[in-house]
Amino acid sequence: MIANIIANKLGLKEEYVENTIELLEDGATIPFISRYRKEATGGMNEVEVAAVANELDALTELQHRRDFILQSIESQDKLTDELRQRIETCWDATTLEDIYLPYKQKRRTRAQVAREAGLEPMANIIQAQNGTPLQKAAMRYLNPEKGVETVEQVLQGAQDIIAERVSENERARQSLRYTFAHHAVIASHVVKGKDADGQNFRDYFDWKEPLSRCSSHRLLAMRRGEAEGILRVSISVDDESAIERLSRMFVKGRDEASELVRQAVEDGYKRLLEPSISNEFGALSRQKADEEAIKIFVRNLEQLLMASPLGQKRVMGIDPGFRTGCKVVCLDEQGNLLHHTVIYPHPPKNERIQAMLAVGKLLEKYRIEAISIGNGTAGRETEEFVEHLDLPDGVEVYSVSEDGASIYSASEIARQEFPDEDVTVRGAVSIGRRLMDPLAELVKIDPSSIGVGQYQKDVNQAALKKSLDQTVISCVNRVGVNVNTASPWLLTYVSGLGPTLAQNIVNYRAQNGPFRSRRELMKVPRLGAKAFEQSAGFLRIQGGSEPLDNSAVHPERYALVERMAHDSGCSVAALLSDKALREKIDIQKYVSNEVGLPTLKDIMAELEKPGRDPRGPLKQFAFDPNVHEITDLQPGQVLPGIVTNITNFGAFVDVGVHTKGLVHVSQLSDHYVKDPTTVVSLHQHVMVKVIAVDLQRERISLSMKGL
Repeated sequence: MIANIIANKLGLKEEYVENTIELLEDGATIPFISRYRKEATGGMNEVEVAAVANELDALTELQHRRDFILQSIESQDKLTDELRQRIETCWDATTLEDIYLPYKQKRRTRAQVAREAGLEPMANIIQAQNGTPLQKAAMRYLNPEKGVETVEQVLQGAQDIIAERVSENERARQSLRYTFAHHAVIASHVVKGKDADGQNFRDYFDWKEPLSRCSSHRLLAMRRGEAEGILRVSISVDDESAIERLSRMFVKGRDEASELVRQAVEDGYKRLLEPSISNEFGALSRQKADEEAIKIFVRNLEQLLMASPLGQKRVMGIDPGFRTGCKVVCLDEQGNLLHHTVIYPHPPKNERIQAMLAVGKLLEKYRIEAISIGNGTAGRETEEFVEHLDLPDGVEVYSVSEDGASIYSASEIARQEFPDEDVTVRGAVSIGRRLMDPLAELVKIDPSSIGVGQYQKDVNQAALKKSLDQTVISCVNRVGVNVNTASPWLLTYVSGLGPTLAQNIVNYRAQNGPFRSRRELMKVPRLGAKAFEQSAGFLRIQGGSEPLDNSAVHPERYALVERMAHDSGCSVAALLSDKALREKIDIQKYVSNEVGLPTLKDIMAELEKPGRDPRGPLKQFAFDPNVHEITDLQPGQVLPGIVTNITNFGAFVDVGVHTKGLVHVSQLSDHYVKDPTTVVSLHQHVMVKVIAVDLQRERISLSMKGL
């Protein structure tokens, strides 16, 4: 049943969903399933496997909720066979809660007080609307001991019961949900006296629009304004028309009882039903906005993690600064710290000559091949200082994002790596290492601190963390990890490992030297057959005795490749190096019950480029040398820039000043753009035109139209 529900929702074949669920429940990871079990899943990619896993989690949670509801109603002796069947066959969370609502334990409501006073039969009489004289009937339910001393109190208590029935009626709730879904309006207004404090939210001081058309960034902006006490936000529909539709469901005539029912419907709507559904839609809209914001963050993070690496070169990392100077570190090919110092090439000290001499000596002494400069405060000035030096041939200069470097430098991970160095040295090391391998360095930082996305601090943090963790895992396993050089923090994200096994691998490596084969991983404490199966294909061993150990071919398929080599009359190494030999292989010959064409095609692709890095080559970039401050910008200027962040309302571009400019989604292209990520990507080099500069608010408006 669960597989069928997931398959229908995601548009996948039930057979493949069943196989995927079985693999997940057996402990297989998403990267492993999507990479090495394509026959079982019908070739699902990581996104599809992750979607199945998420739906499975949601339905499993729903099952637990359903079991609790059944137990709760049964304990009240109200669980009929019909009700049990309805609950057991319900797979919609909203419907399930609607079914449970009349039986849910509540605080002592007005309706509950009326029931305790014995007024439920009177409520039934009124709701029947069959012409019974109400005044006479009400006399029978006077109960002074319970505070019901008048006919009016009897009628009011009965109406309270009817009002609660209306609010808990499934048809009534679904009807109002339909109204909210199609006609709800979200509005925000500035709190009196908060005008001056809330200038960042002034666009929403008097805002109103249909909820269905409210974008995620506007909704999150309003909610942030509400959280900061600047705005009041409401979601509502036209009350009169909603009450009229509900009245038609409950009011049967025009007599006295019908009028009391109509009043009860209105009371139930205003006091109970409308607030409940309004809150529900507030939560749903917030959830939808969160999901959209998280998707944007995930896309940005993926692009950031998959940024091109410089590779294993000797790097000088510089963390720029004015008053406190520029922190300089020299790193070897593995990113180990060789030396650190501080130079003061900028005001107020202006020790430019001393700084030039110091950098020149370090470049020569440590045979530096590239220089990595942080793009924060004094970044442009430091970059220009370095570029004016007489650099040795081949030394290239790069600007690197500093986002999250300060978080890393003060983290427990940084303290473990550099217990004897202060935060400034650690930050400069991070900047240098980011150039060498962004992925290996960024996995040490909480992804939400990296600074790409929109309103990441405002969204559901548990959902954000889950999505970001999945993204990091996906990227790490897509690239693969050199088991002999990787840090424990990078190994942690490898399929099937985790913190304990990652540390055990590093400890084993320290005690026994580099791993010589993947099979040797089985000697690592607590790394059993299952962990080996899940992780081996993503771990690389360079220069080992088995050529396939430096490829994405899984050890479980080594025998198959050896058979291919044997049939071709050569060794596995020759098969890897000789294209002509590979082209003669007929992979259809190797199809079996266990191995299908998808796996065979993957193997052949890997044999062609074993251990290839899917990340592209690193490119250098230069800002306009005449632009340093926001005051240097004029409308009409066309400038080179780097995309630093993407949201669903546009892209932020660094043009070389301390304030990032915004290319609104309407200015990204000459044609209509729904999703900015279809036009730009993170760290993309672009040309932009300055449209407007707001010096007071420090905002830069840019355009890419016609460029």
